[in-house]
Amino acid sequence: MFKFLKEKLSAFKKKLDKKVEEGVKHVEAKEPKIEPAKTVVEEAKAIETVKTDIAKAEEVSAKAEKEEKPKKIGLVSKIKTLIVDREVLIDEKKVEEILEDLEIILLESDVAFEVVEEISSKLKDRLVGRRKKIGEKLSDIVINELKLIIQEILDANRFDFDEFVQTKLKEKRPLNIIFVGVNGTGKTTTIAKIAKRLMDFGYSVVLAAGDTFRAGAIEQLEEHGQRLGVKVIKHKPGADPAAVIYDAIKHAESKGIDVVLADTAGRMHTKKNLIDQLSKIKRVTKPDLTIFVDESIAGNDAVERARMFNESVGIDGSILTKIDADPKGGTAISISYVTGKPILFLGTGQDYDDLVKFDSKWLIERIFGDI
Repeated sequence: MFKFLKEKLSAFKKKLDKKVEEGVKHVEAKEPKIEPAKTVVEEAKAIETVKTDIAKAEEVSAKAEKEEKPKKIGLVSKIKTLIVDREVLIDEKKVEEILEDLEIILLESDVAFEVVEEISSKLKDRLVGRRKKIGEKLSDIVINELKLIIQEILDANRFDFDEFVQTKLKEKRPLNIIFVGVNGTGKTTTIAKIAKRLMDFGYSVVLAAGDTFRAGAIEQLEEHGQRLGVKVIKHKPGADPAAVIYDAIKHAESKGIDVVLADTAGRMHTKKNLIDQLSKIKRVTKPDLTIFVDESIAGNDAVERARMFNESVGIDGSILTKIDADPKGGTAISISYVTGKPILFLGTGQDYDDLVKFDSKWLIERIFGDI
């Protein structure tokens, strides 16, 4: 998982360490400097020297009656100044060099361009003018700030699916949740995973076979329904999907079922027909949640599809499948920022329980690992 991005960031960190090390050697060769005191005794001697200098200055000042009395500099102030002088200021030129390499890595890892710009801008604001303390590695500062910025982006649109379902069911029943996205991205399997999760929490579920266009879509959903012991409401292939979902809602109302999970078509080659169909589904069935599903390994294609569905139909959140096979991680970083809507779950395998509730810290840990 995220092997490509992890290796790129690791190489970036080593390269940054090497640059800093070479820079230090260059400065030492051309500009010899006084080494700081290395022991407590030597530091104490230095302080005593400062005290002696101050005492001498005061003595000379007392004798010079006609001269203006010099201002005294306290011992604490001198020690603070000594510490500050030993810190290294991170200047804008150095930050620009860092960002140039980092931006390329992020773009190669399928992070959307506007997200790269956001990360770069925030990183620059946090690094320029910052003081690097003695013994502190510049690469560690950069990586730590990068982690925080990515986490902030991921957490900007937080949403708890489980809490939403629990709260909403106190107001109405059934909940109508529709799933949108292109064919072949794991949408139908994801619906089954959500059904299993809801059933594990004690909710009753019915499935609506709203993808009446794709050959085998109804049969695929029925297969999942049989495995899970869940009823599937269906019509004939080519039927009006809005009518199928409407019938599923009416069935749920009559049987006291908690949640309707509705599949929809994803035929991108007839984009206008798809958008018109989804718009009709939303108008007729008034879903409580519209969830976009795509595969993490699709990279920027998934990000652009999410943008399109959000702008054309409107989505409330996303689920990313095949996260376990994604070597880059750019989709997960980008999709929430681009749509302004949260990531709800991550699909980590083919089993019904291979669905992880989204957690930015979980994702950050797997992207950065032991870097």
